[in-house]
Amino acid sequence: MPRLLTLLLSAALLSQSLPAEEKTNVIFILADDLGWGEVGAFGQKKIPTPHLDALAASGTRFTHHYSGAPVCAPSRCVLMTGKHLGHAEVRGNRAMEKVDPARYTEGQHPLSEKAFTLAMAFKQAGYQTAAIGKWGLGPVGSSGDPNRKGFDLFFGYNCQAVAHSYYPPYLWRNNEKIILNQNPIPGHAKPVTSDVKLEDWIGQTYAPSLMINEAETFIEAQKSNPFFLYLAFIEPHVSMHPPKASVDQFPADWDTEPYRGQSGYIPHPRPHAGYAAMISDLDSYVGRVIAKLEQQGLTDRTLVIFSSDNGTTHPGPATTHFHIGGADPAFFNSTAGLRGYKGSVYEGGLRVPTIAKLPGKIPANTVNHSPGYFADWFPTLCDATGLPKPENLDGESLWPTLTTGTPLKDRSQPMLWVFPEYKGQVAVRIGPMKLVRQNLKTKTPGPWEVYNLDTDPAEATDIASTHPDLIKQAEAILLREVAPNPTFPLPIPNIPQSQL
Repeated sequence: MPRLLTLLLSAALLSQSLPAEEKTNVIFILADDLGWGEVGAFGQKKIPTPHLDALAASGTRFTHHYSGAPVCAPSRCVLMTGKHLGHAEVRGNRAMEKVDPARYTEGQHPLSEKAFTLAMAFKQAGYQTAAIGKWGLGPVGSSGDPNRKGFDLFFGYNCQAVAHSYYPPYLWRNNEKIILNQNPIPGHAKPVTSDVKLEDWIGQTYAPSLMINEAETFIEAQKSNPFFLYLAFIEPHVSMHPPKASVDQFPADWDTEPYRGQSGYIPHPRPHAGYAAMISDLDSYVGRVIAKLEQQGLTDRTLVIFSSDNGTTHPGPATTHFHIGGADPAFFNSTAGLRGYKGSVYEGGLRVPTIAKLPGKIPANTVNHSPGYFADWFPTLCDATGLPKPENLDGESLWPTLTTGTPLKDRSQPMLWVFPEYKGQVAVRIGPMKLVRQNLKTKTPGPWEVYNLDTDPAEATDIASTHPDLIKQAEAILLREVAPNPTFPLPIPNIPQSQL
């Protein structure tokens, strides 16, 4: 019997022998395109996030935590599989209806049958498992279907493109389409020159309300069982679709001009208030989850993690200050001074607000400067719950630093990003040093850039000329760590093409 299977079977038997009240539940809450500086505990001044701030005050706030990738699907692949982008099966946002329209009408490139996920580890250990929100790792019926990747329950958007609408025609409950809106509101529209009216973009059934309701129902139903809940909300990813009551909470004088759709998605009459409303709503969902745990007596044995899949939305055309979908990161200081946005391997595209709470195990109101990223959560959650760690994970357990509050001095595993989209990019973090290459899929690939994040978190001063040794070290790491992936190829200069 293979060693991995033996370990997992042993874990399942051990888990079954323990009473439910001795097992640690896990809720992983994932925001969508939430910027590093868009939460109060991470410096946001305009948008109130009281529930997230309270979560940070009762747990640990990470200041150097990174997503798995600078866009949705590959970031979630890293999180679910514990494989960094050099080994991940999914390294970009690939729409299956364009690749194989005869088989698929929605969804992204699927995880393979052999891909082993965090949910599968929990399920084999006797946990009840649910994914609620946005999936993006394989259409219904494919090898990447969430029900085939360890989740007993899936409720939400299977496809990222469908999730551009907050009033969609349907959501999925496992393999069943649940019709929501006979007259759905599209997530995309042509720019308008006429008056922009909020009511023109409000539908009948608001999908996020159903998803947070489902999460509360799941927690209550499983209060006597150990559970793993992956709660992947869609806020604040555009389109900008928050309810009028949420928009009206914010000052009228914030908005002196409407967003007319010139940077894609749908128009909005009050884009600043609309964007703030989405983050405020997200914060309220976190508050409801925490309240439900308290109500069910589950607070002290439930590990809650909050993070975001990548940085805030990237710029639109040069003719407007509005970013994609009407977001305005400058107005909210969304990156808190970090360079870059979603789609970039600079800090603003990858560094994400991250919080972890488990009373009695994780010290309250602590700040942890240890570098970490999404590949670390698989081994970390295994350690937190007593599950054996599968072989060949790329991440490093953060559980020791979480529980002791002692910073992680030196990582034994490298941190790297190999991203074939947005012209092709790679990044490697070595201690406080960050190395970046851009434009690898163009005729003029960029040179290595080197930044010292301790003294230059904004990545403003390139010191590559004085660190040739670090460049050689980064290239050696990439040579060792990047496996071939013909579906998502990326040529990296000085790395043999046979390796990629």
